[in-house]
Amino acid sequence: MTKTVTSAAVIIPPEEKWEPIQQIRKKHDKKIDRWMPHINLLYPFIPKEDYENSVDQIKHNLREIDPFMLSLKEFNYFQHKYQTYTLWLDPTPRKKISTLQRALLKTFPNCNDVNRFRGGFQPHLSVGQFVTYNINNVIEKLQKNWDPLEFLCENIHLISRKNTKDSSFHIVKTIPLPG
Repeated sequence: MTKTVTSAAVIIPPEEKWEPIQQIRKKHDKKIDRWMPHINLLYPFIPKEDYENSVDQIKHNLREIDPFMLSLKEFNYFQHKYQTYTLWLDPTPRKKISTLQRALLKTFPNCNDVNRFRGGFQPHLSVGQFVTYNINNVIEKLQKNWDPLEFLCENIHLISRKNTKDSSFHIVKTIPLPG
């Protein structure tokens, strides 16, 4: 099955939880207009046209996974080139997110790009990109003003966008966790 950068399988916090995340992203995330707040499970993913044919297999592979509480309490970062970083919220429990991601990989083994990073799959919710001499100062300031968020992860979402420079992702299919 082919895959495309215009498609992803993700966890999305409920919209009523977005405001504090979006406040940070408005200042620091150059991709705020492309992506809603999300945690990538599979990206790139299958084309939107193939979603409907895959739903039954996805549901089958998710049958053992119960909804779970997800927390966004702490910030972390990925370092890229010299003094460039992506800052993100660290979702917990990571083990449950990883279990969910592995269940999806059973259906889409070639959509494993997020597993190929050093250290493997790292669940995260990106909030911005930074060029700085001291990322720890940035994190300390954000952490001091951050009120942890919690929400029930009870769905995964299949999202898609047009293949144009200014297109935004939107939810095409929502699949509930069966528990």
